[in-house]
Amino acid sequence: MQNDIKIILDSIKQSSIKIKQLIEEGDTSKSTNQNSTGDTQLKLDIASDVIIENDFKTLDIVKQCVSEEQESIVDINPNGKYLIAYDPLDGSSLVDVNLSVGSIYGIYTDDFKGSNIIASVYVVFGPRVEMVVAFDGEVKMYRLLKGEFQFVQNIKLNQKGKLNAPGSTQQCWLPHHKEMIDDIFASGYRLRYSGGMVPDLHQILLKGGGLFSYPSTTDLPKGKLRQLFEVFPFAFIYETAGGGAIDGKQRLLEIPTTHIHDTTPCFFGSNDEIDLVKEVYSKNG
Repeated sequence: MQNDIKIILDSIKQSSIKIKQLIEEGDTSKSTNQNSTGDTQLKLDIASDVIIENDFKTLDIVKQCVSEEQESIVDINPNGKYLIAYDPLDGSSLVDVNLSVGSIYGIYTDDFKGSNIIASVYVVFGPRVEMVVAFDGEVKMYRLLKGEFQFVQNIKLNQKGKLNAPGSTQQCWLPHHKEMIDDIFASGYRLRYSGGMVPDLHQILLKGGGLFSYPSTTDLPKGKLRQLFEVFPFAFIYETAGGGAIDGKQRLLEIPTTHIHDTTPCFFGSNDEIDLVKEVYSKNG
């Protein structure tokens, strides 16, 4: 399996170098298309999606892939072993204001569901391009240097962090969630919120811990972030790094998936923060 994952990682590295160039030189305007959830796709989203899919199509070990930007699963090789769900360019609307964006990948076996994820990867495109990989009990970070991804460090979360990244529309927060976030800030946590899931979660990981939340809200009771492409890959990374990932009460990787574009409320963090979320949410239905 280790060799298979290396083959997939090499493909992701290859795609990432192409996407880096695309971000630097490509068209950042909107297309006339919409994705499965009704969001207008940027031309960067579509072009990044094509790059990744075409690179995966060269791998015999990949059975199927599915992208946040597509309506259905793409069959690649019926004899392949791995299923890959990916968000080709998360936060792409931030490119125009020169903020960091990223790609997210979940590698699954048998079926697309949280309990079947065996590895996950994300790539941050910022002042530096960095790739974080969770596999075989470790989280490792690589940096693109002179055209190649080179190992930089292992990542482990502390028991307690200092950063708080509260996502979603605040006016739609439920009262107990708002009170919890206010209390977290009152206890000395610092705000970290760029509007990009990848850079915010990346900073929490590298700074040792904290909390990222995208809760159930009055306008989006099931949250906004998609299970297969965003939530499960980061849940796997945070758990492997020694932290936790829940929907408020339940472990995210145990949540059932009924459709490839299912969403869920989600909280990622170091253990003290996740314990706090469990305590608050267990008292409030």
